[in-house]
Amino acid sequence: MPGVPAAASPPPSAERPLRIAVIGAGPAGIYAADALTRQDDVPVAVDLVDRLPTPFGLVRHGIAPDHPKMRAIRDTLHRFLDHPLVRFVGNVDVGVDIPLDELRRHVDAVIYTYGASLDRQLDIEGEQLPGSLAATDLVAWYTGHPDCDRARVEAALAGVRSAVVIGVGNVALDVARVLSRTSEELEPTDMPQHVLDVLAAAPVEEVTVLGRRGPAQATFTTQELRELDGLADATVLVDPAELELDPLSEEHAAGDRNVSRNLAVLRGWADHTAAPGRVRLRLRFFRRPVRLLGTDRVTGIEVERTAVDGDGRAMGTGELEVLPADLVVRSVGYRGVPLPGLPVDERSGTVPNDTGRVLREGKVSPGEYVAGWIKRGPSGVVGHNKHDARETVAALLADVAEGTLRVGGPVGDLVDELVARGAEPVLLEDWRAIDAAEAALGATRGRARTTLHEREALMAAVRAAADR
Repeated sequence: MPGVPAAASPPPSAERPLRIAVIGAGPAGIYAADALTRQDDVPVAVDLVDRLPTPFGLVRHGIAPDHPKMRAIRDTLHRFLDHPLVRFVGNVDVGVDIPLDELRRHVDAVIYTYGASLDRQLDIEGEQLPGSLAATDLVAWYTGHPDCDRARVEAALAGVRSAVVIGVGNVALDVARVLSRTSEELEPTDMPQHVLDVLAAAPVEEVTVLGRRGPAQATFTTQELRELDGLADATVLVDPAELELDPLSEEHAAGDRNVSRNLAVLRGWADHTAAPGRVRLRLRFFRRPVRLLGTDRVTGIEVERTAVDGDGRAMGTGELEVLPADLVVRSVGYRGVPLPGLPVDERSGTVPNDTGRVLREGKVSPGEYVAGWIKRGPSGVVGHNKHDARETVAALLADVAEGTLRVGGPVGDLVDELVARGAEPVLLEDWRAIDAAEAALGATRGRARTTLHEREALMAAVRAAADR
């Protein structure tokens, strides 16, 4: 198989280190590169390959821009890119710029860490109406992702007074919070200027976060929840009746510190009342979407009251209610997509694996590994990727020790091959040029940075630096 070294190959050495391509330069990929370079037993050289010209994955294009402390994680991640054994290779789409089997000819092992980028759908009537968006679309837009469908998102936001966000995870709260903020609150962020302009023009009066189960089953963190009560011009509203739990949910809450803290926060808001002129930010529970209403665009959402059964599942009660909505944003999970030539389980959206070793037709595929969301599914916060990456790297190092992973023969350099194929790989110095261009653009408006959102603008910054 291409990329799989012969059993008689020598072990890695300083003269011929184990060459590893990590596909995906988000937190999981960077943590994997860090784990590989921190150990001293196996000499390595790591190419950190990403489809985008920029590193950091969801830290750049997933964490809401009004979370500067969370987004500062990229300062920590950036230090890992400076390691002399790590080479950032951005703007390379594996399967397009270079086939996977050909890439594997240039390295001894591959670790796939490219995440889970597709949204899960509701599969209900009206979901395809204009004004219905996936959270992935909206988040990509307000973080300046180059692949964002800007026209579709901005058309959905035009004239929105009432928005419904379906889901009770941190991403749903991010979306609700961004929609509820004033333009003055968002102005200092690194959002692209067109995002700030569109959000400032949207006459949002009400945002409803909708959970199909109860508050005891919500997955948002307490820190994210508390932030809702600190918005300059929004009031958080909850229905005290929806905070009453059945005995099993009470037992679950008592045994889970995060859930018990969430309930304490929610119950502290039970006496809030709507104030004139302020955005009404409602948290609703025990409601599941049945269909979206409207003809030319969304005008409302029909929901069904639910109850939680003994297994924690939402069961319909038959009681229906219509909520007005000009915008409906679904935030009900992510799923991984297949990389051409790599197996992905359609149900779980993950690559079949055994503690990070990729499985093909149920058997370990030598030299192939996986980490992050594409390994375990879309769960956990950024820090969870560190342990996950270490587990995968430990498996890889164990394979080297056992002799099942060794170096191959001499092959050409991966970047040289990419250039020969007509690709335009972005290396670390090129990324620094993009970084500097974003800082300079932000400075023109008194901000630390403004995100460049178009691929051509990102590449123009690279070319301009190369011409100087």
